[in-house]
Amino acid sequence: MADRSLRGMRLGAQSLQSEEGVEFSPRKKCVYRTEDGSTFEVVFAAEAEVPEVWESPKTGQQGRLVSDTGELVESERAEAKPPRTHWDMLLERRTRAELEELLQERLEYLRSRRGQHKIGA
Repeated sequence: MADRSLRGMRLGAQSLQSEEGVEFSPRKKCVYRTEDGSTFEVVFAAEAEVPEVWESPKTGQQGRLVSDTGELVESERAEAKPPRTHWDMLLERRTRAELEELLQERLEYLRSRRGQHKIGA
């Protein structure tokens, strides 16, 4: 058997599996338009949430989603609340008068400690 060679087959170059009996998942094509007017298509899964902006694979420009009617898609975004800062969260827990009082206590404590620690003593 070692003296016989396999004919008509390139080993490793082609798969022996076929697409027969394979069901592909449902998909949808979405069209995006860049600022210069060029369009490109992106394929998504049917149940995927489609983003409004996608980068063009050819030019790298940002493309906006185009609806079936040819109009750019504008989503209704809820007004985003400004992010809460540390100061905002602090004011939720304490009043400004309490904060002033705490500041004075800490300043007095630090001033009293200032002369106590000496190097080499």
